[in-house]
Amino acid sequence: MFRLKNLAGLGALALGMTASVGAFAQEAAAAAAAPVFNNGDVTWMMVSSLLVLMMSVPGLALFYGGMVRSKNMLSVLMQVFYTVCIAGIIWVVYGYSLAFTGGSDFIGGFSKAFLSGVDTTSAGATFTVGVAIPELVFICFQMTFAMITPALILGAFAERIKFSAVVLFVPLWLTFIYFPMAHMVWYWAGPDLIDAAAKTLAAATDDATKATAQAALDEVLADAGFLFKMGAIDFAGGTVVHINAGIAGLVGAIMIGKRTGFGKEPMSPHSLTMTMIGASLLWVGWFGFNAGSNLEATGLAAMAMLNTFVATAAAALGWMIIEWLAKGRPSLLGIVSGAIAGLVAVTPACGFIGPMGAIVLGFIAGIVCFIFCSAVKNALGYDDSLDVFGVHAIGGILGAIGTGILVNPDLGGGGVYDYVAAGVGTYDLSAQVMSQVKAVVVTILWSGIGSAILFKVVDIIIGLRVTPEAEREGLDVVSHGERAYHM
Repeated sequence: MFRLKNLAGLGALALGMTASVGAFAQEAAAAAAAPVFNNGDVTWMMVSSLLVLMMSVPGLALFYGGMVRSKNMLSVLMQVFYTVCIAGIIWVVYGYSLAFTGGSDFIGGFSKAFLSGVDTTSAGATFTVGVAIPELVFICFQMTFAMITPALILGAFAERIKFSAVVLFVPLWLTFIYFPMAHMVWYWAGPDLIDAAAKTLAAATDDATKATAQAALDEVLADAGFLFKMGAIDFAGGTVVHINAGIAGLVGAIMIGKRTGFGKEPMSPHSLTMTMIGASLLWVGWFGFNAGSNLEATGLAAMAMLNTFVATAAAALGWMIIEWLAKGRPSLLGIVSGAIAGLVAVTPACGFIGPMGAIVLGFIAGIVCFIFCSAVKNALGYDDSLDVFGVHAIGGILGAIGTGILVNPDLGGGGVYDYVAAGVGTYDLSAQVMSQVKAVVVTILWSGIGSAILFKVVDIIIGLRVTPEAEREGLDVVSHGERAYHM
C-alpha cells in the first residue's frame, strides 16, 4: 500500500527524458494523463472496504463482547463502535494526509488535510505500472484499517478502563502511533514514477544525462517511509496493525493493572456463541483486509485470498491439537482463537508467499500463540483480558519474520518485485529476514514507548481506571446506564 497521485502516462514519457531533476518532475506531471479506471478493480476495492468495516462492527465487537462477563458486554460494544466512528472522522480530517503524503521518513504532511485536492477524478497508482484506482476508494479502504487497529487494543484491558479514557486515548494513539507507522511501512512514490525514472536512466547515452537521470531516480526512491526504504515488506499490516496494536495492548494492560479478583474469581466468557459469530465475521472480512490490499482484482489478489483460507484453517487446527494435548480436551474458544492467530500471521505474508508456506506459517502460529496465551501469560502474571498481545503481537511477529523466509521463490513464494529492474529481484535470505526483524523491533519500540507515554498522559488528565466498586457492578450500568440482558 502506498500514497496515491496522478501518475498515468509517465512510462511513455520517461524514454525521452534528458532534463534536470526539477524539469523531470515538471515534465512528468505535465504529461500525466487522466487514467481510465477498471470497473472490476474499483468494485473489488469498494467491496473490500465494506468487508474490513465488517471486521470491526460487528465482527470484532461481538468477538470481544462474547469473551467478557455479561455485565461488561455493552461497554465493549460501545468502545469498539466509538473507536470506529472517531477514527473515520480523524482519518479524513488529517490522518490520511499524515500517513500517505510526503514529508519525512517518519510522517507525512498536511497537504491533503480535510482531503484537500481530492475529488472524484483524483487517481492513484496500484502495484501495476499504468493501472490506477480512484483516490477516494483508497481513502475509504485505508480508513477501515485505521478504524480497526485501535479497536484491537481495547481487548487487552477490557472490563476495567474508563470510557472517558478510551475517548481520549484513541485519537492520541492514532495521531502519534498509527499514522507514523502506516507512513513508515506503506508510503512510497508508487510504481509509475519509479518505472519512468528507471527507463530514463536506461535510455541515457552520455555521462551528464546518466548523472541527471540517476539523481532523478534516487530522488523518487528516497520518497518513501523509513521501513519501506529499509526493505521491509508487509502486504496487509502485520507491523502497522497487529504488532502495533498488540504491543500497545500489553502496555495498557500492565499500566492499568489487573482486573479486580483476577486469578481469584471466575472470569469466564459469558457467550462463546457470540464469540464464534464474531470470529467467523472476522474471517470473512479478512478477505477484504488481505486480498483487498493488492488494490486490484488480479491473480495476486486470488493468491492472497487462498492463503487467507488455508493459513487460518491450519492455525485453528494447530491451536486445537496443542490445546487437546496440553489440557485433555479441545475448546471452541481455542479453535476460534487459533483461527484469529492464523489470520494475523498470514496478514503481512499473504501476497508474497505460496499456499503451502501459508499452511506451515498458520500451523506454527496456532501453536506458538497458544503457548503465549497460556503458559507464558500465566508465568508472567499480566492480565491481558482477551489475549491481544498473545494473538496479535506474537502472531504479527511470527508473520512478519516468516514473510521474509517464505517469500523465497524456492519455497513457493513470489519474491519481491523490483520496479527499477522491472522484474522480481534476487532473493537474499539474510538481508530480507534482517529487514523484517528491524521492522519488528522498530514497531515494538515505537508502539511500546509511545503508547506508555500516551497512557500516562491520559491517566494524569482523567484517570485510566474505574473504581473497584464500579468494576464489580459492571461497566454497562456504571458507564452507560444500560444492561445487555434483562432476565
